[in-house]
Amino acid sequence: MGPVDIAELLILLVGSLAVTGFARAWGLPAPLLVTAVALGVSFIPGLPHIEIDSEVILTVVLPPLLYSAALDVSWQSFRGSIKQIRRLGVFLVIVTALAVGLAAYLIIPDMTWPAAILLGAIVAPPDAVSAAAIGRKLGLPRRVMTVLSGESLINDAASLTLVRVFTLIIAGTSLTIWQDLGIFGLAIGVGLVVGGVLGVVVHWIRMRINDPVVETIMSILLPFVAYILAEELSGSGVIAVVTAGLYIGYNSPKEGYATRLQERPLWTSVDVILEGFVFALIGLQLSTVVQDLVESERSLGQTLTAAAVVLAVVIVVRPLFIFESYARNRLHGRFIRPLRIRASRGHRSLRWIRGSAEPKLNWRELTVISWTGMRGVVTLAAAASVIDNPIEIPAQDTIVVIAFIVTVGTLLLQGLTLPLVIRALKVQDPAEDDQDRRSEMLLNQRTTVAAIELLDRRRPDWAERYGHQAVDSVVARLKARLERQAETFRQDAEEEETEERNAPARLRGTQIQDIRRELLDRRREIVLEEREKGNLDEEVMRRVLVTLDAEELAMDSAQASRSRS
Repeated sequence: MGPVDIAELLILLVGSLAVTGFARAWGLPAPLLVTAVALGVSFIPGLPHIEIDSEVILTVVLPPLLYSAALDVSWQSFRGSIKQIRRLGVFLVIVTALAVGLAAYLIIPDMTWPAAILLGAIVAPPDAVSAAAIGRKLGLPRRVMTVLSGESLINDAASLTLVRVFTLIIAGTSLTIWQDLGIFGLAIGVGLVVGGVLGVVVHWIRMRINDPVVETIMSILLPFVAYILAEELSGSGVIAVVTAGLYIGYNSPKEGYATRLQERPLWTSVDVILEGFVFALIGLQLSTVVQDLVESERSLGQTLTAAAVVLAVVIVVRPLFIFESYARNRLHGRFIRPLRIRASRGHRSLRWIRGSAEPKLNWRELTVISWTGMRGVVTLAAAASVIDNPIEIPAQDTIVVIAFIVTVGTLLLQGLTLPLVIRALKVQDPAEDDQDRRSEMLLNQRTTVAAIELLDRRRPDWAERYGHQAVDSVVARLKARLERQAETFRQDAEEEETEERNAPARLRGTQIQDIRRELLDRRREIVLEEREKGNLDEEVMRRVLVTLDAEELAMDSAQASRSRS
């Protein structure tokens, strides 16, 4: 990363982590606060300048962030919303690049058409890090979170491929439309194959070695291997990483529980460190951008005007595209396509087509999605690649300045107001938590009943193998415990249904969890008090605490799974 030494890098990491910790403690959006603090710090006299190396961002920072996000995405939800995700992740990127390119070409004097589209491709992909964090905190519905997360997984690939194509054109390579499409197709195809093959191989190995440490190390290396290998084969490293992450995430329940318990906090920590690092880098570039503006031969007012126009285009194009394309696709799915099917296959196909339509989103949810256009990691890296590129790019300094202003502008403008938009439109869905909790109880009841049935079915085999007396005693004890659990789950589900029918107002799932946490905290206090009085052996205390911790871990895991789905 340029001339940065180890001490400066550590200071940057520690500083961004400290600000992130403060933001998380006070319930603030960490990416925005890190960026704002770094913006202020960038003007401190004598501060070393930290240069951004695009290769470091793309090969070291981006792959683990994408892989971690892909692990948390529900494949079923992703597949169900694939039409919306594809429109936003591919077609919106292209439309934004063209719209920005047209505006830049018209208002910047020495801007060529390929360079203008290159600028559009750089600022086209939103970064869903801050949007997803805000959405989870404020309880956005799962269908909205799925669209946002899915878009962020594939829009980077579309953007970086566009950057690659128009960089070739600027360098003098003459490409036809079919050659452009061939580059896109090759990037996607190679990315899918590389990611899929690596995901299958890694999962196959992890299923057989039964070593959580080695399995976790393989998971850490996988995104880097997938990205670099796909890029070396002229494919999309982003698609390769996302494909591998989706495959591993979908199949992780088949692997050992120890690996899952070990990987979850690991990837959460990696996300926190890398996200803070990237947004700190974004903020620290402000002083450099200001200096470049002052020293540039180009008019300061002209550059700022161009940046303001591009920022406006980026913000406006997204809601226009989202509302128009959603309405058009809903209309097509409801009327035009069924009429065609009815004419050729009969009335039964009409129900099938309607049943396969994409999930519905109301205008409030579409508005929130429209306002989650904050730019971040990929825009930063793509802009840095313009600086690092050996070829002469028209209006290069202007492209970099505009990309930075758009990134910071969207982060501060949309990021700071997104919570207000979500609250004002009341997009939260508290009932989703209650539905998840009831489903969880019913599932627990079913698994417990299935375990009881297995005990009864396997008792003769175990008795023949281990001895009747010993097996009968153990099976009776286990069966009694499972029956008590099944009865508890059944009663809890019935109480939930009764409360829902009779209670005028009900506590939200998060409020119930707050009460349960207070109870757990009080039980821990009693354990420590007994230890301090000398009434409890240290070893016994640890075993009791493990039980209490496991109960809280189960609550946290359930809440995290609901938030990330």
